[in-house]
Amino acid sequence: MKRLSHQPFWLDPNPVAFPPTYLALTEPDGLLAVGGDLTPEWLLMAYHKGIFPWFNEEDPILWWTPNPRSVLFLDKLKVHRSLVKTIRKQRFNVTLDMDFLAVIHQCATTPRRGQDGTWISDPMIQAYHQLYQKGYAHSVEVWQSGHLVGGLYGVAIGKMFFGESMFAHQTDASKIALIALCQQLQAWGFLIIDTQIETAHLKSLGAKLISREHFETLLHQQTQLTFPPRHWQMEVDWQAPFLPA
Repeated sequence: MKRLSHQPFWLDPNPVAFPPTYLALTEPDGLLAVGGDLTPEWLLMAYHKGIFPWFNEEDPILWWTPNPRSVLFLDKLKVHRSLVKTIRKQRFNVTLDMDFLAVIHQCATTPRRGQDGTWISDPMIQAYHQLYQKGYAHSVEVWQSGHLVGGLYGVAIGKMFFGESMFAHQTDASKIALIALCQQLQAWGFLIIDTQIETAHLKSLGAKLISREHFETLLHQQTQLTFPPRHWQMEVDWQAPFLPA
């Protein structure tokens, strides 16, 4: 592990180790290190420290820990009136870990306004699929008439969920995925979702910025809570809070 002045740290494939997060650059915000690997050992170590990979396909692996950090406290989720109306129509069915590969492929290939290309490359897909096989990565699928129309995926360690990406082919489908996930995570005793970087979409759903120090305190608390890695199933009626009594 080495560093030039005003540059991120350069990581060797071995040993699996990151520099302290307070040494991350402020410009670009949160860039900590370059290199390493995308093995489960590297990824799990990164998430334990509040670090995540984010890089274009032609770039080396870049590791980030932005300050401030975007998070969604589950009890602060905003469900606007128009979205409640959509939920009450009961047009969508939501599952967990039913088709992880389909979800991550859709996240990689669905066009996004203002973005040219994707950061979810084949090596990233393979890496997160390995985490899925080990019970750490999870997907939320939103179905309509048997077709996958929205979803999201992320990583869970203890009772901390790290959101990675979402997609929608129908209006509000990605929001439905997040709402259903929040309902289930709350039932399991989770507190927050790490949403990493602020976007207008996430902010509209209740995500807020907190300091890296505050985030890492919550991270330590939540990852220490016992919740063994496994494949998930939806155990709550996520629509019930929004249906007429």
